[in-house]
Amino acid sequence: MLRSVFLAAAGSSRMERLISSVPVSKGIVQRFVAGAGADDALRTSRVLADDGLAVSLDHLGEDTLTAEQAAATRDQYLLLLGRLKSAGLTPAAEVSLKLSAVGQKLDDKMAYEYASAICAAAAEAGTTVTLDAEDHSTTDSTLEILSELRRDYPSTGAVLQAYLRRTEGDCRELATAGSRVRLCKGAYAEPESVAYQSALDVDKAYVRCLNILMSGAGYPMVATHDPRLIAIAEDRARWFDRQSDEFEFQLLFGVRPEEQTRLAAAGHTVRVYVPYGDQWYGYLMRRLAERPANVAFFGRALTSKK
Repeated sequence: MLRSVFLAAAGSSRMERLISSVPVSKGIVQRFVAGAGADDALRTSRVLADDGLAVSLDHLGEDTLTAEQAAATRDQYLLLLGRLKSAGLTPAAEVSLKLSAVGQKLDDKMAYEYASAICAAAAEAGTTVTLDAEDHSTTDSTLEILSELRRDYPSTGAVLQAYLRRTEGDCRELATAGSRVRLCKGAYAEPESVAYQSALDVDKAYVRCLNILMSGAGYPMVATHDPRLIAIAEDRARWFDRQSDEFEFQLLFGVRPEEQTRLAAAGHTVRVYVPYGDQWYGYLMRRLAERPANVAFFGRALTSKK
């Protein structure tokens, strides 16, 4: 029930104004978001890289309603990639991109052109791009743009959401040589017709998708904080004889940092998904929806500041 409440809140401008006005919101956001600008993103990336962790940086901004906003997001990514290269961070850091942030809801061609410019800048900087997944209505468009981008930038990563009923088929299509695929559970409110609703069904779907990716020729990126699924992923990697450089774990900035350290110490590649920017509200609500422990953290912070 809490998951439904927070997913509904993610789309509520009234709730956004209310949460933003709470004095302790800044402290809560800082746990999950690196900061507002590129300097913050670079500083956080440096700390994580020095700790032996890889990074995927996401400039928050999915509520793009104009061509000017889309162009501004593109420019933010170009700036970030240039700064990452200058700082010598591209061996550890890639970028994640929501196509909606570069105009997907306005024009697929615009989104492709801006994403292509970002991929070109990433390639020049010595890193790559992963296209984030959003609600199910964007999946076909996102995968079509991914296919186009991979003609020139074959390392461009995909994200698949296990709770969507279609995802096993998408995993089979994308589990090919050189294909980077991040598998997550899914964090949007979706109807039963397209997505599994119970936690148990989502977990079962995740394992089925994981089996497809681990047995395929691609590069699986296991995005979960669930201890059971992490253990299953480690088991499947051994079963399919995957070496430590043939898959990776991905965890969110601010969530289970001790597990990130443990996995890295065990010899796994661990990539931390680090968002930054002013548009933190929708991202934060989805993180609270995904993990009940985050709700408790939020509540404790509110109480302690009264």
